[in-house]
Amino acid sequence: MSHDPIAVALAEDIGTGDLTSLYFIPEALNGSARIFAKEPAIVAGADTAAEVFRRVDPALSTRIVTPDGQPISPGQTVLEISGPVRSILTAERAALNFLQRLAAVATLTRRFVDTIAGTNALILDTRKTTPGLRLLEKAAVRAGGGRNHRFGLYDMVMVKDNHLAADTEALRRHVAHFRDDHPEVGVEVEADTLDQVSSFLAIPGIDVILLDNMTPDQMREAVRLRGASAVKLEASGGVTLATVRDVALTGVDFISVGALTHSAGSIDFSLELL
Repeated sequence: MSHDPIAVALAEDIGTGDLTSLYFIPEALNGSARIFAKEPAIVAGADTAAEVFRRVDPALSTRIVTPDGQPISPGQTVLEISGPVRSILTAERAALNFLQRLAAVATLTRRFVDTIAGTNALILDTRKTTPGLRLLEKAAVRAGGGRNHRFGLYDMVMVKDNHLAADTEALRRHVAHFRDDHPEVGVEVEADTLDQVSSFLAIPGIDVILLDNMTPDQMREAVRLRGASAVKLEASGGVTLATVRDVALTGVDFISVGALTHSAGSIDFSLELL
């Protein structure tokens, strides 16, 4: 993919030039700065922020003090920058925008992961990402201790209710045909009922059954139906921090949470000249 989110961010922010820095900051002025947290968080996007400064001016030097995946406290430094002050200030907002968004994803992910600690379930993200930022947001999920679901429509099959043939035998044929052409690509099928779970467990070639908006009791029954089968079970639909542990305790293998990326908010970071 040729999309470059850093280039897009700088183009939309700088445009034809940073007028404030050009007119109010002497060209020859050098200095140093740091980016620090103003609230507790899990860092993500430190490398991206450092790359923003390098893109704006290769003469800038950066040092990551707190790397991705590490907790940070208010006042603690994420990144140090030194070089032309004009360039530091020109890059400031784009770098902070990446950090505040990606750290929020990592921080929320860590809260979900910590909430289900001691269970066998894994927290997964979804495709409900900010357009153009999917790779970065999914990296932030990993920084928070979560796992990535499929990256797009191209790397895994997800047969949902809008795709699903009413005839189980037709689904069996479709799965077999796909398996012939793509033996190494995962196949997941969405189940809305326990009857569907039973039917899908009997179809060779299905790797994961998604339990869509099922109650914990239904999930436990799905786990019982699965028995010794190698098919994995994924819970999905409206999972929150208040409910995720109950879901994990049902015995499902995966819990997908769209909120990790679509509702993460932002973490407050600031840049100060030293």
